[in-house]
Amino acid sequence: MMASGKNAKKSRAKPPVVSSRQGLPWLTIVAVVAILALIGGIFFVVLNKKSDNDAAAADASAAQSSVAAAGADFVPSADNQDPSTKIEGIFVGKSTPGTNGGPATYPEYDNRVHVTADQRVAYDRFPPVGGPHDQTWAACNGVVYSKAVRIENMVHTLEHGAVWIAYNPDTISAADLTTLKNIVTGQQYISLAPYPGLDATISLQAWAHQLKVDSAGDPRVGEFITALRLNPYVYPETGATCDQPTFDVDNPPAFETTPVPADAVPMSGAGATGTTVSGDASTGSQAAGSDATGAGSESPTTAGSPAETSAAATATSSG
Repeated sequence: MMASGKNAKKSRAKPPVVSSRQGLPWLTIVAVVAILALIGGIFFVVLNKKSDNDAAAADASAAQSSVAAAGADFVPSADNQDPSTKIEGIFVGKSTPGTNGGPATYPEYDNRVHVTADQRVAYDRFPPVGGPHDQTWAACNGVVYSKAVRIENMVHTLEHGAVWIAYNPDTISAADLTTLKNIVTGQQYISLAPYPGLDATISLQAWAHQLKVDSAGDPRVGEFITALRLNPYVYPETGATCDQPTFDVDNPPAFETTPVPADAVPMSGAGATGTTVSGDASTGSQAAGSDATGAGSESPTTAGSPAETSAAATATSSG
């Protein structure tokens, strides 16, 4: 009985009461609010990031569409080998039609002479569109350079069938620069780089071809790219690569801002101390396999004896 009584008293005991003096659990409330705010912030950032990515993808698609909008009239073919000649305001070098399936040749722009990294070329146009060039080509598969690049390296990309887009960093608008980046990024055989002192807002180069425009929205930009990028009837070294894993795209060879020196290599190639690539002087195209390594600088492809190589070099240097 005593045990039962004790159990009954225990069952009738009142539960503990929290004194009102203790107040609300503010620390817990603050912690919960902070966690909810953090979750909300993360959600907001992720949502905005997705929106930015979607907008960037839409902008890139629109820029690429502007190139595709050039139309069939600007797609090269056997019956329409250089449709760029229909583009208003374009410069095209004097050419000799291609033979035996080879590209047309442009006498002013011999592609067979290479210069070394410490040599400059006295080009006839700025930006240049062909002629002697550094034996190492700049990377040109959709590369957007943040720094101006030595022009002798960029000219080599034109020989490989690429389009080089240059822009004046002091005059281009943010919107136009974004459009150009969208046109170039991730694409093959095309590159973009600033060009200090450029006499136009934008200048497009292909081998022996040039077009200067004031806006990236100019439809002629798409026409130029469609007509000349990898146009086998125009550029000298068909089948050459634009990949260049050894080229430092973040810190490329420096762009020269000083005047062309008196000892610069002329367009004829006289005085060049780099390699001279053997080839048919009438076409200016390189012998097959001269870019076989594709990993740095080109090596001269010789037809046989050192005497033959020397003769080819002499013929090239003489113009």
